Amino acid sequence: MTTHELVVMGASWGGLAALGLVLSGLPRDFGAAIAVAQHRGVEPADAVLADALARKSALPVREVHDKDPIVPGWVHMAPSDYHLLVERGGTFALSTDPREQYSRPSIDVLFESAADAYASRVVGVILTGANPDGAAGLARIRRRGGFAVVQDPATADRAAMPEAAMARAGADEVVALSEIAPLLTRLCGRVPATEQARP
Repeated sequence: MTTHELVVMGASWGGLAALGLVLSGLPRDFGAAIAVAQHRGVEPADAVLADALARKSALPVREVHDKDPIVPGWVHMAPSDYHLLVERGGTFALSTDPREQYSRPSIDVLFESAADAYASRVVGVILTGANPDGAAGLARIRRRGGFAVVQDPATADRAAMPEAAMARAGADEVVALSEIAPLLTRLCGRVPATEQARP
C-alpha cells in the first residue's frame, strides 16, 4: 500500500501543455489526490483552465472552493487569483493574502502547506516555468520527508523554475516530462473502484 496520498504540482510558463501531458498519462484509478498551482492571469477567460485540462485527463478536474474536501483520484486546481492551501483534516482553503514571487496562486504556498499537513505522504512536482516559485516549497516537502520530483530542465519550455528548484531543494527524481506520469503512478498506486470517493 502506498504511503503517498497527495501530489502537489506547480507550473508557470508552458504549464498548460506540461500539465496536460502529465494528466493524460495517469490512470483513471490513480491512487492519490492531486492539487495544482498554475500561474495565470485574473481575466475571466482563465476560468476555462480546468475544463481544458479535463479534456486531456481520465481523472475528474475541478477548481477548488474554500473548504472543499481533498479527494483521491481528483485533480484540484487553484482558482485564478487565490492561493490554494492544504489543511490538516483533509480539506483545502483559499486565501487572498499578498502575492508571493509575484504570483497568486503561489506554488510555494501550496507546497509548504502540503508539507506541513501531509509530511512524508506528499509528492511535490515542479514543472516548467520562468521564475523560482516552488523552490522553497519543494525544500520544505523534502525536509518533512516527502518526495520531490523535478521536470528535467532540458524538456521544459522554460528551465528557470526546475533549475531553481534543483538548486535550492535538490530532488529525489529529475525526469523528462514524459516520464512524470509513470513515476507518479508507481509512487501513488491505484485505488480500487469500490474505494474511490466522489464529492
